[in-house]
Amino acid sequence: MKMTIKISMLLVVLLLPTTTVLASDGAALYKKSCAKCHGADGTAKTKMGKKLKCRDLSDPAVQAKLTDAQIAKSIVEGVKEGDKTRMKPVKGLSQADVDALVKYVRTLKK
Repeated sequence: MKMTIKISMLLVVLLLPTTTVLASDGAALYKKSCAKCHGADGTAKTKMGKKLKCRDLSDPAVQAKLTDAQIAKSIVEGVKEGDKTRMKPVKGLSQADVDALVKYVRTLKK
């Protein structure tokens, strides 16, 4: 009985950090939710990125103009320009996911 409890507790301890890291993996979230338009490198040179005229997230000037709060708001609420939706919000993200995405976007700067 004691051995079963110890093994169960060990599994919880080993698996918990992995689950948390996976849930907040900015690079994986970016690849899944953002790269189609913004490109894997953030340059927005994808077909969809060119069509939507997405910002080049690798450009230091663009990065300098955006605060972390603005990036987070764009992720959560999307981006509208007049009546047009330029970027749909990314659904189903926790605050940790949003923070990880913002942090990852900052790594795209050249």
